[in-house]
Amino acid sequence: MRSVAGQVFVLQVVIVLLLVVAAGVELVLQSRRDITREAANRSLAVAQAFANSPGIIEALSTPEPTVVLQPRAEAARVTSGVDFIVVMNTEGIRYTHPMPDRIGKKFVGTIAPALAGNTVIESVNGTIGPLVQATVPVKEADGSVVGIVSAGVRKAKIADTADQQLPLLLATAAGALALATAGTALVGRRLRRQTRGLGPAEMTRMYEHHDAVLHAVREGVLILDGSGTILLANDEARRLLPLPADTEGRKVAALGLDRPLTDLLISGETVTDRVVSAGERLLAVNVRATDIHGGPPGRVVTLRDSTELQALSGRAELAGRRLKLLYDASGRIGTSLDVARTAQELADSAVPVFADFVTVDLAEPVLRGDEPGGTPSVMFRAGHSGVRPDSPFIPVGEPVPLVPDTPRARAMASGDAVLEPDLTAAFAAWQQYHPDRATGVQEYGVHALLTVPLQARGVVLGMASFWRSDRPEPFDEDDRSVAEELVARAALCIDNARRYTREHAMAVTLQHSLLPGGLPDQSALDLAYRYLPAQSGVGGDWFDVIPLSGARVALVVGDVVGHGLHAAATMGRLRTAVHTFSALDLPPDELLGHLDDLVNRIDQDASLDGDAPITGATCLYAIYDPVALRCTMARAGHLLPAVAHPDGSVEFPELPAGAPLGLVGMPFEAVDIDLPEGSHLVLYTDGLVEDRHRDIDEGLELLRASLAARPGLTPEKTCDSVLEAMLPASPTDDIALLVARTRALPAENVDAWEVPADPSAVSGVRGEVSRRLEEWGLDDLAFTTELILSELVTNAIRYGGGPIRVRLLRDRTLICEVSDSSSTSPHLKYAASTDEGGRGLFLVAQFAERWGTRYTDTGKVIWAEQLLP
Repeated sequence: MRSVAGQVFVLQVVIVLLLVVAAGVELVLQSRRDITREAANRSLAVAQAFANSPGIIEALSTPEPTVVLQPRAEAARVTSGVDFIVVMNTEGIRYTHPMPDRIGKKFVGTIAPALAGNTVIESVNGTIGPLVQATVPVKEADGSVVGIVSAGVRKAKIADTADQQLPLLLATAAGALALATAGTALVGRRLRRQTRGLGPAEMTRMYEHHDAVLHAVREGVLILDGSGTILLANDEARRLLPLPADTEGRKVAALGLDRPLTDLLISGETVTDRVVSAGERLLAVNVRATDIHGGPPGRVVTLRDSTELQALSGRAELAGRRLKLLYDASGRIGTSLDVARTAQELADSAVPVFADFVTVDLAEPVLRGDEPGGTPSVMFRAGHSGVRPDSPFIPVGEPVPLVPDTPRARAMASGDAVLEPDLTAAFAAWQQYHPDRATGVQEYGVHALLTVPLQARGVVLGMASFWRSDRPEPFDEDDRSVAEELVARAALCIDNARRYTREHAMAVTLQHSLLPGGLPDQSALDLAYRYLPAQSGVGGDWFDVIPLSGARVALVVGDVVGHGLHAAATMGRLRTAVHTFSALDLPPDELLGHLDDLVNRIDQDASLDGDAPITGATCLYAIYDPVALRCTMARAGHLLPAVAHPDGSVEFPELPAGAPLGLVGMPFEAVDIDLPEGSHLVLYTDGLVEDRHRDIDEGLELLRASLAARPGLTPEKTCDSVLEAMLPASPTDDIALLVARTRALPAENVDAWEVPADPSAVSGVRGEVSRRLEEWGLDDLAFTTELILSELVTNAIRYGGGPIRVRLLRDRTLICEVSDSSSTSPHLKYAASTDEGGRGLFLVAQFAERWGTRYTDTGKVIWAEQLLP
């Protein structure tokens, strides 16, 4: 072995020397080729960069170009590593040079191509030695040449870089030789230790003897390394498993063996005579580690065919089926977070491998997502499976009583599984409660029962019962262990599903309580809406319809990022805030500004408490006026609304996007849009137009097409038409859709006029009001209306400024409005007994159903509403 190590060392030295010589020759040849090319590239890059640098054209036009350009050229020369940068005029007179005494002299080189706008690269023998220089023009914006820049570098400077690589090459060669010497010494010493001093002849003879014995024995042998790769498999192992021809070198997991055997071989567990199925064979497997006495890491596996041992074979086969049952059940049970489905998966997983019929009963609170309290007297069937479809047992969904003095009752009382090989006594007890069912079960030949309570976290959720009819043998203790393991896994899955059901129900209840329960009464719009929660959970999409003063209506739609209770609660907070701000009659842009400030404050408080922020929520707020047929809108990062005109055209009006709420605190911008009567205003959230298979632009075009395809529909039918065309098969996000068809308040229901700023004009207002109310048939409201308007007009004359206008609107209520140019708002107060005034607004508040103030661009409007008789 020592001679082999020496030969390996000599071979390594020769290879290293050859590589060093070849690398040296190649380095010299390559450096000669690359010197000129590298010098040309560097000179050209520097010359072009300096010729195109800012300010060079202006410097050339100054009386003293050298004063400006010489420092810049020298700084660029030092930085770039070239030997010179020369700037000259079109006659070749130098303005810059590393040697100042050469400034003002004529440039040595070819400049004619540069004067023509071209680049010149040439090799010359200068005073500093062989060099490569590049000459480029300096051009005006119109392309005219106003100067020339030349940069050059010596070839020797480039060659110095290549020469610096030679010591590195020699050092690398020396290091390689040192490593080869050390490696050879280590290999030789390791070989001597592993072979225990045996020579090549002795090693060959020992290997031949071991190989003959290994392939002659009638016992399979596998040798695996520490990573599970097969190093050796003898002939018997190939016959028993069977193994492919290229077994050596492959991972155990890649051989396609049965799962129990694969798991055993990969586990590294030391076993003795463990029976494992491999196809149709039963193998007694022994596994031992190879590194017990300091050997290499790995395992030796021996395999014996024990199929002829019938008793052992039967027990091993049964154990294999049970293990396979548990393994398969772990993948089949708990595939969803639905309680009833999980119960049915438990029943399906045990038939027909373990039982002929399986019933799963759950306490009623568990089906609702609640935690059961105490022992239930009645449960509901949640899962059932059998070998025959015409089962005699109580069907799914029906109540199942817990009959006293039966195996199920004893299992529920003790909390442990109960084996019942003879059901004669149990049938007698069941006859008192369900005689037809009990008789049917007996006639089906059901003779054995194994019932196990479903328990999770110390709470009994229900009962799983395993029945046998076709199989003659009853359940045994091993079956009890398998059933308990199976039911324990299923109980945990059912409890997880129960908890999810409870939380989901809570989130849905919270969300439904926070969304509008219905649409408010108003005359400005025909409305319809749809809200579809995502299948993955409750989200934060929301909408609202808010009646405002002056027969106007506010439409709101918004989207909160995320799903679950937090998103639903956040949605409720934003909706409440919008209602509060709407009560102040704020314009859309100001309302969104206040909402943005609120979100910022909420997020600041949430960051202190460690709660999730709500930054990024979007909102669109629109106010429709049925008198002016105008809609004022503003949005905070929300999608554009769609407007379907009566002629069938559809547009997405240009509306400044604004940032989502809580992001930057920038002001929002409102836009006025004229909407003819009969127009459809469509507000929606992104779940309608965007999903994982459709981008937002495609969704918007699809929405446009669906609205244009069927114009003139009612809002309800428009909602159905849009959802039919756009609803994804499995929505991943909430969808909120609000469709509003505009109405106009008839002109005969509106009366408005200006009032002079004179107290004597109040009597004229009362007369005009009396006349108008008589025309509308509202004589019963004449007295209160005259009183209200007298007080409001008097306040406007006394405290406000002109022009003063009065407007009467007959809608669902009688609306009185008085506007002036003042921005001060009156406040309701209780006047003292000695005060001469201060009772006017108090009287207005007493006679009016609602009253308030809204601000406009020109002042304010004080309004009051009265119910129609």
